[in-house]
Amino acid sequence: MATIWPQAGNDAWEVWHMRALWGSRAGRDYLSDALTLLPGWTREGRQIKRTLVIDDSQHAALTERIKVVADALHLQPEVRRLDGRTQIRLTPRDGETITEGEVTLAARIEDAYRTVTSGA
Repeated sequence: MATIWPQAGNDAWEVWHMRALWGSRAGRDYLSDALTLLPGWTREGRQIKRTLVIDDSQHAALTERIKVVADALHLQPEVRRLDGRTQIRLTPRDGETITEGEVTLAARIEDAYRTVTSGA
């Protein structure tokens, strides 16, 4: 069986790199480090959020892709359409701190966003 190693520039590398940051115990703010790998995502209290300018059909396609990934991760993102923009908020359940799950979902949303907007 061949092993596929994460490489810079591919999606597996981004998630692997974020997990490496998250799992390290050097005392830094790993959420901030992970967010630097996810341009457009910002931290606001106990949530991370992203606003995208996409059309209605892209919003529908993106929302479906988000639902599939969120269900697999057992997360409940808030996705809404307002004034021609898609707003996404990832908030942990029960007011906990942001977990690796939310960061992983944000990375998967970025993958889906690139796919939807590239016309693939």
